[in-house]
Amino acid sequence: MNTPKILRTIATAALMVAVAVGCASKSEAEDTTLRVLYWNFQNGMWSDEPNGYNNFAAWVRRYDPDVCIWCEAQTIYKPYTNEACAPEERYLVANWDKLAAKYGHTYWAIGGHRDNYPQVITSKLPIEVVSQIVGEEPDSVVTHGAGHFRVEFNGKKVNIVTLHTWPQKYAYRAKDKEASAAENGGDKYRLKEMEYICKNTIEKVADADKEYWLMAGDYNSRSRVDNHFYKWAEDDTRFLVHDYIRENTPYIDIIAERFPGEFHTTIAGKSRIDFIYCTAPLYERIVDAYVVNDAYTKDPVRDEKTNFHFPSDHLPILVDYEMK
Repeated sequence: MNTPKILRTIATAALMVAVAVGCASKSEAEDTTLRVLYWNFQNGMWSDEPNGYNNFAAWVRRYDPDVCIWCEAQTIYKPYTNEACAPEERYLVANWDKLAAKYGHTYWAIGGHRDNYPQVITSKLPIEVVSQIVGEEPDSVVTHGAGHFRVEFNGKKVNIVTLHTWPQKYAYRAKDKEASAAENGGDKYRLKEMEYICKNTIEKVADADKEYWLMAGDYNSRSRVDNHFYKWAEDDTRFLVHDYIRENTPYIDIIAERFPGEFHTTIAGKSRIDFIYCTAPLYERIVDAYVVNDAYTKDPVRDEKTNFHFPSDHLPILVDYEMK
């Protein structure tokens, strides 16, 4: 049985349904609405590379975002395998201009990164790269990097911070991984990353709470506001990252604020680890926000051979801001 072929046929059929069932694209009358789309699309959209990314691009065009934020934005593995690509074989990140053009974006930029998991931002609008963040040796390394970008929409400047924190239970560079995991080393290391990212972006700007800021990414951490679902102990270290954000920055958790008391998973399992935060002036302009759970993205299918998913193991998040 050719499992990858069956899975990609299912994914293609799902896309056709997604495009056919209602149109989520913006109308011409909404030209003052800034639409931001975020997604950790897994291994450089590994699931659609053999199709020339055509299914993926059609899906993005359906939503017609002004700005996209992509985690895991580099080609890592050969199609439908977990065999690593040689650097010269990787389509992304070198060809992001071509991929972005497929869905109508002219501009793209990459965050700082040390490994194979950078974030990329693409846009219809020119992108100012404010900083590419990689942290500092020896103990403040931001493993997958982060970025601070700025776009201007309808005369208003919007700061965009992208991130993807350390994913393991043990700390980065732990000598004894088992012991580190037992001490919740991964959670504590993610807190270090978050502190560094915030202190080098929003926390160093006076009156940032009066400006337009958003921060999006794969946090690999859970939020205490979802504990009505998790039912964990109050001192659970998996809450450290979002506790820091809530206590030390002016950011608002968009999905939690708009859907109080509800739980919206962002991965194939039942966890919310992908977030978009924004400051109050930007939050007040939100007209729509949701985790995208359409025919293309919902119910990711796991490939047993590689343990990867079609189309991704994460779900996207979309936010509309009225910028009149």
